[in-house]
Amino acid sequence: MSSSDSSLMRSKVGFDMRVQDVMTTNVLSVEKFESVMAVAHILAGKNISGLPVVDKEEKVIGIVTQADILSVVGVRREHTFKDLLKHVLGEPLQERRSGDIVADIMTSPAATTTPETNIAEIARIMDEKKIRRLPVVDENKKLVGIISRADILKAVLRKLK
Repeated sequence: MSSSDSSLMRSKVGFDMRVQDVMTTNVLSVEKFESVMAVAHILAGKNISGLPVVDKEEKVIGIVTQADILSVVGVRREHTFKDLLKHVLGEPLQERRSGDIVADIMTSPAATTTPETNIAEIARIMDEKKIRRLPVVDENKKLVGIISRADILKAVLRKLK
């Protein structure tokens, strides 16, 4: 295989794979009335960075992330390590969110995708929106999975082998 053939294969790999081929289907989710502390423990305990927020019918209504929870203590995404160090040493950080339940801090509506979408499009959306994961929903907006940047990377590496 020539170098140009290899480049062509790499450039098409994301268009040949669908979300349903690489998504995680055993997805943890939370409801909007869950306590922020309980969600913080789930994220830390499971070593995950975000969870879909669903209603009683399992329809995605938002997403809650580590960054959302950190905003409760005044840590914004834009803060630098230096800002965080100053905060630890007692200086306040600006724009603190407040709330005890997920509904107070979640991002809503959440960007979502469908199982049929190709992963090249998902990678573009994640890059454009600067997000790490997308809930996957069916035609009724019910949660059926989640796709993360790590899922995409693993799938592309498997395909290129």
